[in-house]
Amino acid sequence: MKQIIKLHDKFFKPYIGADKLKQAVKRLVDEVYNDLGEDEEPIFIGILNGSFMFAADFVREYPANCEVSFVKLASYEGLNSKGKVNELVGLSEDLTGKTVVILEDIIDTGNTLAKIYDIFEHLPVKQLKLVTLFFKPDVFKKSLHIDYIGISIPDKFIVGYGLDYDGFGRNLKDIYQLKDSKMKNIVLFGPPGAGKGTQASLLKDYYNLIHISTGEIFRCNIREKTELGILAKSYMDKGDLVPDKVTIEMLEKQVDKDLDVAGFIFDGFPRTKSQAEALDVFLAKKGEQIDGMVALEVEEDELVKRLLERGKTSGRPDDQNETKIRNRFNEYKTKTEILKEYYDKQGKYYGVVGLGNIDEITRRLKKVIDQL
Repeated sequence: MKQIIKLHDKFFKPYIGADKLKQAVKRLVDEVYNDLGEDEEPIFIGILNGSFMFAADFVREYPANCEVSFVKLASYEGLNSKGKVNELVGLSEDLTGKTVVILEDIIDTGNTLAKIYDIFEHLPVKQLKLVTLFFKPDVFKKSLHIDYIGISIPDKFIVGYGLDYDGFGRNLKDIYQLKDSKMKNIVLFGPPGAGKGTQASLLKDYYNLIHISTGEIFRCNIREKTELGILAKSYMDKGDLVPDKVTIEMLEKQVDKDLDVAGFIFDGFPRTKSQAEALDVFLAKKGEQIDGMVALEVEEDELVKRLLERGKTSGRPDDQNETKIRNRFNEYKTKTEILKEYYDKQGKYYGVVGLGNIDEITRRLKKVIDQL
């Protein structure tokens, strides 16, 4: 089942898998068959176009003799029901004295259901039963009877298994739901000692975001000996940089685990323009984007003092040597300037003063993030 799909201008996320659909169809078949009995020979009437997959699977599963026909009705344009249902193709079969079982893909407002009852109201059928695979109880407006319901769902637009968005998506074997909420995705930058880690922890809790640290992702993959972790370690053991392709694939797998969250704080990634471009391409496939690169800005001399002070207790050798510290700043500046230009061209670069106590800095960051 694909993580995110795009149909026309909309993005859809996984909702109901093919196995669950198969189980629902089997249960509906059993319920209908148990009610009608072995001797009854019903005629199943599918409502086109949406029910063609459901109807096909249903009649294949039905264990007794039966007939099959279709009627075509229309009530949707794009994502919205038009309210008025028009009969496009009528029935040609003689239904006198027959048990008619309507197979509907989805019932929401009940407009289509009302038209179905209107069509069959004056026909001399033995009995009329109605089966729907999906039902939206929150928006059902009619006082009409539904005999069999497969899966009740909230009032969200869905595609797949015969259901479409402007003609696309009917061929999907799974059900996808419209992805209607945008994430808040932030690249948090800051030089060594700026307090980026502290602020990332506070911001992720406040905005309910997932904090993605490339350093932690590397450690986790190496610790768990994943295929990507073993590959990354092979480069690191030789003193080589891990290729962007490996880093990005690790990050993509991590993001794919949490597609329904409010958003992400990316920490330590991207570090190069090519990584930033790859991140944009990856998020675009999910219908998402980076909303802003927020950088903590602190004077270098102030940060050197902080790191040297931290080095007294951290035990980190690179916090105890001023020359090494300033080399780290040079590397940071080089990378940041490239990325600053990249995001600034998109109107997404935000510099925030990183001086003051933790609460003061957090308030400044929130003020920027709230506007994204």
